[in-house]
Amino acid sequence: MKKVIWIVLIIASIAGIAGVLYSNKQKQQNKTSTNVIQKSFPVNVTNVTEEQLQDALSMVGTVAPNNDVTVTSETTGRIVKCNVQVGQYVHAGQILFQVDDEMKAAQLKIAEANFEKAQKDSARIKYLVSEKSMAASQWDGIELQYKLAEQQLIQAQRLYNDTRIKSPISGVVTARYADVGAMVNNMQSGTPVCNIVDVSRLKIKLNVAERDVFKFSNGQNVQVTTDVYPGEKFNGSISNISQKADEAHTYPVEISIANNASHPFKAGMFARVEFTTVKARTSVVVPREAIVGSLRDASVFIVDGSKSKVRKIVVGSEHNGKVEVTSGLSAGERVVVNGQNNLIDGSDITIQ
Repeated sequence: MKKVIWIVLIIASIAGIAGVLYSNKQKQQNKTSTNVIQKSFPVNVTNVTEEQLQDALSMVGTVAPNNDVTVTSETTGRIVKCNVQVGQYVHAGQILFQVDDEMKAAQLKIAEANFEKAQKDSARIKYLVSEKSMAASQWDGIELQYKLAEQQLIQAQRLYNDTRIKSPISGVVTARYADVGAMVNNMQSGTPVCNIVDVSRLKIKLNVAERDVFKFSNGQNVQVTTDVYPGEKFNGSISNISQKADEAHTYPVEISIANNASHPFKAGMFARVEFTTVKARTSVVVPREAIVGSLRDASVFIVDGSKSKVRKIVVGSEHNGKVEVTSGLSAGERVVVNGQNNLIDGSDITIQ
């Protein structure tokens, strides 16, 4: 009997608990259905505008001299005189070093004497042949000796001149590798004696990516700036675009610029080059922060009354925090620039 009573009590308890749980669920559902609130999201918006844009590219390059020459000896001997110091400006053809020329001078005098004799012999034989006092066949041998003596004189003169090591360009001596008493030779590439750079004009060397290099052309004007002279701008032009890429698939480009006397550049310093590749054009633009997703698959939320609407757009280049829109928007429309993370197509919005 007691067992039956316990079973009845247990069943009654379970039924009571189930009833309470069901009652609470119904109350919660009723509460939810009576407290549904239409939520509106606060956003910031801006007008779509039109602006004049230019495609520009800014790159940092290294300044190099217009000409950089290592002067070498073209003769063999001992240096007896040095006429230059590091930092000195020299002119093209100026004598930098004098090499012992005693033997070369003697050889030149011998060559001059031989040439003079051959010249006289040639003139005399030529006259005799014209007077038919000598056979014409003898003229051939004399003429050959004359030409040989002439070539020997030219060779002796060159050897003598090479004892005076001259500057091939006008510029500044940046290094001197030889002093009085040093031996030089003309074996292989010769003995280096000094380095001269021409900085009257300069080259700025850049490596431009293949996606950009086809926008440029030789002679195109560029603007150059450097941190050494803040606020100063210098005019330059593209002097060379390589037809061959390097291993990184970039193309060497050289910018030519005249050295400025009041703001001189030095070889080896850095300079920034601003390229303007396309003429100014009027385009629709929006702030970069209005873009939802990537630039390759861009969307924006436009304002449609009190609701937001998703709009797919096609973008072009980016300029100073603004993105060019080539398709999908018109000037005067309004786009959300802040708060769009909470939005979906058709969301209610409150413009702040």
